[in-house]
Amino acid sequence: MTNTGSSGFDFNDSALQARSNKPLAARVRPTSLESYCGQEHILGPDSALRQAMLKGELHSMILWGPPGTGKTTLAKILAMQSNAEFETLSAVSAGVKDIRQVVELAKQRQQANISTLLFIDEVHRFNKSQQDALLPHIEDGLFIFIGATTENPSFELNNALLSRVRVYTLQSLSAADLVKVLTRAINDIDNGLGDCGIEVNDTLIAKLADVADGDARSALGMLELAVQFASARNLTAVDEKLLTEVLRERASRFDNKGEHFYDQISALHKSVRGSAPDAALYWFARMLEGGCDPLYIARRVVRMASEDIGNADPRALTLALNAWDVQSRLGSPEGELSLAQAIVYLAVAPKSNAVYKALAKAKQMANEHGAEPVPLHLRNAPTQLMKSLDYGAEYKYAHDYDESYVVGENYLPEAIKDEVLYQPTDQGLEAKIKAKLKRFKALDAASDQPRYGHADNE
Repeated sequence: MTNTGSSGFDFNDSALQARSNKPLAARVRPTSLESYCGQEHILGPDSALRQAMLKGELHSMILWGPPGTGKTTLAKILAMQSNAEFETLSAVSAGVKDIRQVVELAKQRQQANISTLLFIDEVHRFNKSQQDALLPHIEDGLFIFIGATTENPSFELNNALLSRVRVYTLQSLSAADLVKVLTRAINDIDNGLGDCGIEVNDTLIAKLADVADGDARSALGMLELAVQFASARNLTAVDEKLLTEVLRERASRFDNKGEHFYDQISALHKSVRGSAPDAALYWFARMLEGGCDPLYIARRVVRMASEDIGNADPRALTLALNAWDVQSRLGSPEGELSLAQAIVYLAVAPKSNAVYKALAKAKQMANEHGAEPVPLHLRNAPTQLMKSLDYGAEYKYAHDYDESYVVGENYLPEAIKDEVLYQPTDQGLEAKIKAKLKRFKALDAASDQPRYGHADNE
């Protein structure tokens, strides 16, 4: 895909310099639905949103989706299509005072029969009072409200606001959509890179589209950076080597506090739990390529070992801890191989959540029976007074008995003496543990000297 412009990409040229101060993504932003790429599921010919816009009945809404999926662009297009004045606030810096100023502007325009569309980026950052300040004006139709967020609205926005808007979910752009976006930018002489005289072939465009991970802003940013690198080195084309350099320099899309992050770590954990090593490795690689700290993944892998493998294969925990240690000592990329080894081992290991469930039940019991006294035979007796009160009386030292097991003994408070928390599975080592505990329980049931003075089977 060769650009036909003859001039070199010289940032010393005043016009180009001025243009370069505005990011490529902003310069080539679509201004109509016809030029907007993706989101056919909400913008198709028969969609409710498109029909509402065509009928002049645009409603307030939340646009929820990953970065670079066109939330801001869509809001601006909707404003233009509705002949509404576009007002924008950033939830990062705006407060209630700023909302009041927009309200006054909207009231003035309303008297002149002019509509206002208020767009708030990162609306999830608004606190409750800021969200509440919007409610009466959304309800009485003073302005059309569009909020954009990368976070799940049901978690980040209060119910009062959600009840007054419709939520539209935007999806990451497909590779094909991103190829269209990039191609258009390359060929755009007025606002894009059509006059830079630098070639970017179809193969490299496809690669950019692939690594951008559905993010148009990221894709365009990488394209612009590649062209700038080529220009600075007096090259006439972006080659594979230069593109590789750009990919190393690109700003990461990965947000360790956002929805995108939690979706991927969830996918990794569930792949391990589901004994799917290929999927687990894929999500591990996705997170690494996205910029996730490998030590975060290492900590999560340790949790997987205890939560999902447990005593079915206790070696899993040791391997997970070792991988964490290796990553800490060697760093990336060397340490990542040890993490990959641990992830694969955990994925193919026998699974048990018996310990995880037992702990949860134990915590519940502790809350419900937290006042139960420690049985006398289990109490420490460091003083004569304590011994005179029968602290430690009749305690039986387990190592003095066969298999280090005291038949008929009980270590729980009497009120909950029959409770069973840990229930081993039939997986891996736990199958042997299950058989052992079953045999011990049978011995206890047959004992003529049970703790608390009566047999469990009475």
